[in-house]
Amino acid sequence: MEKKTDSEAYDVEIIERVRPNMPKPQVLYELSDFFKVMGDGTRIQLLWALEESEMCVGDLACLLNMTKSAVSHQLKVLRVAKLVKALKKGKNVYYSLDDGHIKNILEKALEHVQE
Repeated sequence: MEKKTDSEAYDVEIIERVRPNMPKPQVLYELSDFFKVMGDGTRIQLLWALEESEMCVGDLACLLNMTKSAVSHQLKVLRVAKLVKALKKGKNVYYSLDDGHIKNILEKALEHVQE
């Protein structure tokens, strides 16, 4: 195997134990992108609101004191990242968290920052 680093291992046993448990680089890049999407204050507010209840764009805009256009833009980012899903009911589109994992991540993150 070609050496791609200029550092030498201090503890080869640790490296040999940890290396097989490391996710593939592509998976780690996707994880990084996930956190980039969640790293926006407006999107966190939207996610938190949607954790509480399914809501339409107008209600989210009113709750967060934003324009419908701004909310729609952020919801699109969250939809593409598979963090929220949309369901058309009559003339309105209602948004909710994509699945329970998102709620768990939000709750764990909040727990962490409140320690």
